[in-house]
Amino acid sequence: MDFDPTDRDCPARQLLDRIGDQWTVLIVLSLCSGPRRFTQIGEVVSGISQKVLSQTLRSLVRDGMLTRTAYAEVPPRVEYALTPLGHSLADTVAYLDRWAREHMAEVLTARAEFDRAKVS
Repeated sequence: MDFDPTDRDCPARQLLDRIGDQWTVLIVLSLCSGPRRFTQIGEVVSGISQKVLSQTLRSLVRDGMLTRTAYAEVPPRVEYALTPLGHSLADTVAYLDRWAREHMAEVLTARAEFDRAKVS
């Protein structure tokens, strides 16, 4: 099957939308070091609401990027972890994270120059 994400009906476009989402990137980065519980992910990914966290985790499990393991304990414990497919995405996301950190000073300089030119 040939996938063309520029076609609005292509499933690859939906996948790019999912992995390009800010919360997906941050959740995947938070799981690079190993499995985490829902609340731990929420603590690491500051600013995400519980509703959005829940929806994003559910989508990532559905897409095969994460596993969700429920333990029969009191209180119940659920952990999320990257699958092999998720680890392959994590490699790409980690590269983007590294790129952003290395080039952030240049971006801030460009923004400041743009803003100064816009005011003048």
